[in-house]
Amino acid sequence: MLLRFRGANHRSFRDEFDIWLAASKFNQGARRPAGLAEDPDLAYLPTTAIYGSNASGKSNVLSAIRWMRQAVLNSVHGWSSLDGVPREPYELDPAARAGASLFEVDIVLNGDRYVYGFEVSDEQVETEWLHVYPGGRARRQVWFERDADSDDLLAFPGEGLKGPKESLVSQTRPNALFLTVAAAFNQPHLKPIHDWFRFNLWWISPGRDFEERQSFTRKMLDDPRQRDRIVRLLKIADLGVVGTEVDGLTGELRLLHQGPSGPVPLSYEQQESMGTRSWFAFIGPLLTALDRGAVLLVDELDTSLHPLFAADVLRLFRDPAANPNNAQLMCTLHDAGFLGRAHISQPLERDQVRITVKNPDGASEIYPLTDARPRKTEALDRNYLAGAYGGVPTLTIGEIAETLAEHRTEAPT
Repeated sequence: MLLRFRGANHRSFRDEFDIWLAASKFNQGARRPAGLAEDPDLAYLPTTAIYGSNASGKSNVLSAIRWMRQAVLNSVHGWSSLDGVPREPYELDPAARAGASLFEVDIVLNGDRYVYGFEVSDEQVETEWLHVYPGGRARRQVWFERDADSDDLLAFPGEGLKGPKESLVSQTRPNALFLTVAAAFNQPHLKPIHDWFRFNLWWISPGRDFEERQSFTRKMLDDPRQRDRIVRLLKIADLGVVGTEVDGLTGELRLLHQGPSGPVPLSYEQQESMGTRSWFAFIGPLLTALDRGAVLLVDELDTSLHPLFAADVLRLFRDPAANPNNAQLMCTLHDAGFLGRAHISQPLERDQVRITVKNPDGASEIYPLTDARPRKTEALDRNYLAGAYGGVPTLTIGEIAETLAEHRTEAPT
């Protein structure tokens, strides 16, 4: 599970930021035990939502986590032909452009807590570290630390990290992560951390990965058990879908719709609505995340899903029966209705919400809604839209129409 992500100098974020997924005293029920023997009271949030105005940096929080995952998976082979590191630093400040970018996760695996992170410049990996807290205890073990400016590239203090390590140092290029190198050589104690990035971070965006997600869900239909689950989820969406079929010759997917005389097949590509296709493309990654206990990163959850379905997805991850493997959802949202009581069961609690804003320099910042100390009885949706918590555009009612009207009167006749 993911307890925290920390980053800096990535896209619109110039300064250091972090997002904690640990539950707070404000939480009433959306919390799950972290499973640490030495800290049994620590609980984490299965669902975290990020709000903010357009271009405030919501998507860039998820982008930073995704970039870290890609770095861990690809820095050995994917970067081998590059002169440096293909990072995405903050561009509005030349000083930040020249500085390093930071990425760090705090995760729990099999009852142990791991803090892994690194800093990269355009040229190389500047620092990299892995600290371990067995059982979650306060005393840490430093498994390795890396410093590009040190005479010894990597240090292995103490006896925490077992297995081959020194022999892997010579295999580590300046622009490759040691964790990636260790996993490539199947280092038994580091490969599980690498595998967490490989199997436990799933990304969903409303645009560029849509075709890939459709294909992913389509392949899952080949498994009879998964097909039954997918059909059940299509049915409850009230889309009129009662089954699926695949043409044996062309491989074309058709969804079966209930008609007056029985099921009628309709071409998925040619005849289904974008709403149906969006839900279908979402189902595959959703089921996979729940099965694997993974972290699902969803950009603009409410863009293509009906509000009732988006609300149910938010609630789904906090349901122990539906989410027995402790999967987590981190998403960005625009619809303030999820903060209020318009839904029968409120989808989000106060400490599940983070807000992004742009500071006067144009850099993004993120903070928890609980910083505003909202009361349990507050109308969070109304207060958010009124600007009480920040994260909304500085737009007055009618300003768009007023601007257009002014432009019309100023235009030459």
